[in-house]
Amino acid sequence: MKTSWRSASLVASAAVVLALTTACGQDGGGATGSQNVGATAAPGDVGDIGTGAGDGIGNGSAAPQGSANAPEPAGKLSVTANAEIGEVVTDGAGHTLYRFDADTAKPPKTTCENDCATAWPPVAADDALAGEGIDKSLLGEVTRPDGSKQLTIGGWPAYRYAKDTAAGDAKGQGVNGKWFALAADGKKAKAADLAGLSTREDPKLGEIVVDKNGMTVYRFLKDEAWPKPVSACTGACLEKWPVVAPVEANDTKGVEKKGLMSFTRPDGAAQQTIDCWPIYTFAGDKEAGDTNGQGVGGTWYAVKPDGKPVGAPKK
Repeated sequence: MKTSWRSASLVASAAVVLALTTACGQDGGGATGSQNVGATAAPGDVGDIGTGAGDGIGNGSAAPQGSANAPEPAGKLSVTANAEIGEVVTDGAGHTLYRFDADTAKPPKTTCENDCATAWPPVAADDALAGEGIDKSLLGEVTRPDGSKQLTIGGWPAYRYAKDTAAGDAKGQGVNGKWFALAADGKKAKAADLAGLSTREDPKLGEIVVDKNGMTVYRFLKDEAWPKPVSACTGACLEKWPVVAPVEANDTKGVEKKGLMSFTRPDGAAQQTIDCWPIYTFAGDKEAGDTNGQGVGGTWYAVKPDGKPVGAPKK
């Protein structure tokens, strides 16, 4: 899956040293921070599908799981190459299958019920067949709370994503940092191993930078880059636009190295830059591939590999 990251304290100290020793216009980088994953399904885990007024999961507001959330047939499983995330397991209809970090494989256990199971329909075990690239011995089943049997791959319960409407879609990859496409061995698909910063081809914006979870990276036009990075996003702004933590220069792919450095913000946090411009993600982007922050307020724009803002008005 992901490469291991340094602890937050090492991140901060490395960033401070780097900020003192690396000037804008020179190559540089910091260390990444670690990411914590929750142990149980939380309201945000459902991917904002079928939650009604936002009651979420486990608060008693959802109806008991019934036939509506019963596993749907799997058909003949196979391994399909996805242009962005490598080889993934697909069902008989070509739909991508996923696993949930809050579940367990040893022993197999599913924690996705009610609203969660509406957003992430479980895959039935009884008709699953091992097609090309699938090891039959890795296929199994787990009994859900309603008594139905859900398919497991390498011990991990398998799901589909309700927003994947066409064969080959993989919109669930990286949702909330807990949902990932399944590889044939039950591990997370290749995209979980994205570099700290990399690029992807967006159908509307062209080549843009994404973080390690595939989330779009943005620039704030009110920031400054020279003679040193300065962030104008402070206080409540940071709740909507979280900073991108420092990354190692060799943990990037497709991003220009010039001006790739980190700096220490006035609040003591370390932030990554591209071409010396501070970079952020957007809280309004709920899953990998979203670009809901593009053009917000006429000041926030996705970032090109050279650090320039995509579609920003020319000065």
